[in-house]
Amino acid sequence: MTTFTTIDLNWTGRPQSIAALLIESADESAIIDPGPESTLGSLRAGLKERGRTFQSVDSLLLTHIHLDHAGATGALLRENPNLNVYVHEFGTVHMIDPSRLLASAGRLYGGDMKPLYGECAPVPETALQSLKGGERVRIGEAELEVGYTPGHASHHVTYWEPQSRTAFVGDTAGIRVEGNTFLLPATPPPDIDLEIWNQSLDKIAAWGPERLFLTHFGFIENPSEHIRQYRTRLQDWTELTRKLVESGMDTAEAEKAFVDAIASEIKVTLPTDAADHYIFNGGLRLSWLGLMRYVRKKALKNNPSAA
Repeated sequence: MTTFTTIDLNWTGRPQSIAALLIESADESAIIDPGPESTLGSLRAGLKERGRTFQSVDSLLLTHIHLDHAGATGALLRENPNLNVYVHEFGTVHMIDPSRLLASAGRLYGGDMKPLYGECAPVPETALQSLKGGERVRIGEAELEVGYTPGHASHHVTYWEPQSRTAFVGDTAGIRVEGNTFLLPATPPPDIDLEIWNQSLDKIAAWGPERLFLTHFGFIENPSEHIRQYRTRLQDWTELTRKLVESGMDTAEAEKAFVDAIASEIKVTLPTDAADHYIFNGGLRLSWLGLMRYVRKKALKNNPSAA
């Protein structure tokens, strides 16, 4: 029997912001996306509730290497050097030497990075299992298929478990708290690509899942409707960004207009507490920066003479 347990990492003291997923099958266990190092205490407590410790986990399955998903990996290896870490091949170099990853995150978060994410320790190369997509990862009696699903990040994969018909999608299907109907895209720099993203959503939909698991946050029923809505949201946000980029506003003014527009929509749609949660967890400024970069790159590709 295989069980899937959501561990709420209570990021920055906020429940339902970042979820790690514990898989237990036969005598093996794995964690999909252990989260940032700043939430190790919550991860440890969640494992203890299942009668486990870091030392009793066999594998980490990373959907991608962003700090909110994978930042704790190096710290976990210090406590359990026998962990197998599965990650897309484009992410392996940054797990071995996270200096470029940290420099990029530092430019986005500044002095908030350490309180938000904690440390990001290097991962020994010998612990890494490099993925391309198409592999199968066995955890006890469970066999998960690896799908390469870029769009949010060039190193993003999704794990598909056919027995439960669940796709563990990381950030490929956005932000939506389990049990809610409201959803947000997650479009941080530098890899956002809408065309590739839609192809990744096609791949997930082709599996015919009965559930999705989102790192932000939890299990989502009716995946086909969720994916349909998510495509629309991605397109709407991209169109808003394009209009702002082409408006002639300076960058700071356009950023404020984007953030204010999305925040206003959230506030009129949701109760105050829920709205505050989505606005915080959604990283609206980062989503603007990612989409702005994508829109500008696409415009340059379509009109190279404008460079």
